[in-house]
Amino acid sequence: MFRGMENMAELTIGAFARASRLSPKALRLYDELGLLLPARVDGTTGYRYYTGDQLDRARLVAWLRRIGMPLARIGEVCDLCERDPRAAGRDIGAYWARVETETAARGDLVAFLVGQLSGLPAGEGVEEMSEMGKGKETAMRYAAGSDRGLVRPVNQDTAYAGTRLLAVADGFGDDGARASGAAVEALVALEESVRGADVLNGLADAVDRVNRAGATGGPGGSGTTLTAMLWTGSRLALVHVGDTRAYLLRGGEVSRITHDHTLVQSMIDAGSLTAEEGVSHPRRALLLRALDGSEDHARPDLRLHDVQPGDRYLLCSDGLFTVVRPEDIRRVLRTAAEPEDAVRELIALALAAGGSDNVACAVADAVTRV
Repeated sequence: MFRGMENMAELTIGAFARASRLSPKALRLYDELGLLLPARVDGTTGYRYYTGDQLDRARLVAWLRRIGMPLARIGEVCDLCERDPRAAGRDIGAYWARVETETAARGDLVAFLVGQLSGLPAGEGVEEMSEMGKGKETAMRYAAGSDRGLVRPVNQDTAYAGTRLLAVADGFGDDGARASGAAVEALVALEESVRGADVLNGLADAVDRVNRAGATGGPGGSGTTLTAMLWTGSRLALVHVGDTRAYLLRGGEVSRITHDHTLVQSMIDAGSLTAEEGVSHPRRALLLRALDGSEDHARPDLRLHDVQPGDRYLLCSDGLFTVVRPEDIRRVLRTAAEPEDAVRELIALALAAGGSDNVACAVADAVTRV
């Protein structure tokens, strides 16, 4: 980029602003923040001077600002670009993927609120919109199961599937079984009590109550992960904290719809580790978020997810996806006739792979009834 200007003579801040298409005010800000330091500052006048070989960094800072990247991260990306441009490119890509995910979640919430505020009956909202007037009703067929595995002395995983709720929790520490059970139990209570616009708030409140009530953070650093989906009729409200996962089979394609809250995943997002390297990383089980009694660690991801007839959803603990090959998980989701068949076969695959951890999964199919 702009290599022809590297030998340009020293430029005043005004000349450099014109060459870089940045304002002098922006250049002064970037200097103060350490993002783009002048090549020289006159000791008497305080005037800033730049050189042509600083144009690449100036333009990169400006471009990253245009995509909304925080200034602190811009500095890290610019420094990384000077050492390893490819790694910097991966980091920018990871940042934008996160932006798109968060934007999609906010878009879902906006659509939900628009429906609520557009005269729909209180407590119903958009959950009734997609099938109203079609003579059809969308329902869920579901199953859940859990197994201690072949190595662990107790089962600390909890799985649940009901008429409106799917949930999987993976407990840890001396009291992990109680922690995972308490987390799922708190959500089961929402199946009949929470609907419409209250669904996301209901999930968030339930998670907060569990975290503050002492059901987590017990002996031995106890706590639990949690991934759950509460069905509202045409949408699923997702709550997720930790490294339990949710997958979606739609149109023959399987995609993961949760993002692990782990050290390894954060390194992958930052471009310092590849997904392949993460599989065997020695700290792959280190959680950055969990329900462990700490308010800082318990921040859940919350979003609304559109449901289509024919969708199949899988929620599972890491005792499944860390030992069963992704292609085998995809095959089972595509071929199992019923949710209970999928649950049974997935647990069997985890045990056949050594069963080194507890394993839990819940599967639900969205079906249309005339």
